[in-house]
Amino acid sequence: MKDGLEPGVSSEMTITTTPEMGITHLGPDAPSMFSTPAMIQLIEGTCLRLMSEYIEAGEQSVGYHVDVYHLAPTPVGKKVTANATLKKVDGRKYTFDVACTNEDGVKIGEGIHERAVIDINRFAGG
Repeated sequence: MKDGLEPGVSSEMTITTTPEMGITHLGPDAPSMFSTPAMIQLIEGTCLRLMSEYIEAGEQSVGYHVDVYHLAPTPVGKKVTANATLKKVDGRKYTFDVACTNEDGVKIGEGIHERAVIDINRFAGG
């Protein structure tokens, strides 16, 4: 890892939600809402993008723990922003405070996400 990835470093990513990111299990008559798995994917992507700025050749980060609450619904088609702030570094493990807000300013998710830096060849069994 390159120097500089220390507690307090943060990043955000904004997306416009799409029908593929919506819930489907409530049936065809229910309004399409941003799903929890899609929110987690946005959170992981935000943390991955932040860490990628500090990754050395042959390294990458993988998520290994997610603990988030999905607090409020967001209709598909609205924008959602994920914020990730590095909270703790423990060797090759990185813990982020994360939150998601929709374009109406409503906090729709919050929690933590943990990632580890891995050696790609070793991870792939090479």
